[in-house]
Amino acid sequence: MIYFAKRFHVKSTHALIIVALLFAGFAQAGQLPPQKEYYSILVYHLKDAAQETRLDVYLKDALLPALHKAGIAKAGVFKPIDNDTSADRRVYVFIPGRSAEQLLKLPDQLLTNSSYVSAGKDYIDAAWDQPVYTRMETIILEAFPGMTKMEVPVLKSAKSERVYELRSYESASEKLHRNKVDMFNKGDEIGLFKKLGFNAVFYADVLSGSHMPNLMYMTTFENRASREEHWKAFSSDPVWKALLPQPQYAHNTSHSDVILLHPADYSDF
Repeated sequence: MIYFAKRFHVKSTHALIIVALLFAGFAQAGQLPPQKEYYSILVYHLKDAAQETRLDVYLKDALLPALHKAGIAKAGVFKPIDNDTSADRRVYVFIPGRSAEQLLKLPDQLLTNSSYVSAGKDYIDAAWDQPVYTRMETIILEAFPGMTKMEVPVLKSAKSERVYELRSYESASEKLHRNKVDMFNKGDEIGLFKKLGFNAVFYADVLSGSHMPNLMYMTTFENRASREEHWKAFSSDPVWKALLPQPQYAHNTSHSDVILLHPADYSDF
């Protein structure tokens, strides 16, 4: 109830009583509104292997332990499969949270952790002419109604063989973006992915980032061959064939990015 009151800025005593009665009714009916998770995706852009090594040390020895201490049990660190041959090396860090506010305050909170400050000294105190990265992005996302909490994928293969697919769908307008989000939720594209065993980590709406309006989601596979098999099954599934041509979903995506990743050996999943 406290979360609900804060979420909708309920302040007066009378209004709080009404909220309490509503919650009591919801509870009796078994219909308490689910609390959505929020996510932060940090994207580090690196120029060479030396920066990547320094960043790995920071993420493994400082950031992930500090996140665990802050109550975030599972955070992911991922690298594009073609990182070694790319002029712009990237590292993606996925952090789940209870609210956008928690994620936005997290950098300052971490600095109160003496173990984090000590282990992350090279990163925190990096000199201007010896940076750990060339550029950094922060993306804040809100989980979809169709999947309100992240799920850690159940995979048996070695981390080096796994393929984590991060997809980003941009739209030409906010209205078309909402339409694409509805396609995942009301159109149950999420349900189709689940039926076909795509092992999704999250589906979410981008609230703040460099590419908007936008949604992002991540699916996971044992290896490249498994990924190809799953997408072949998806494209030929009768549910997808019926959903795709529906006129209400026409032209709701203007640009898409598909990024194939593998988890770092120290990633939580």
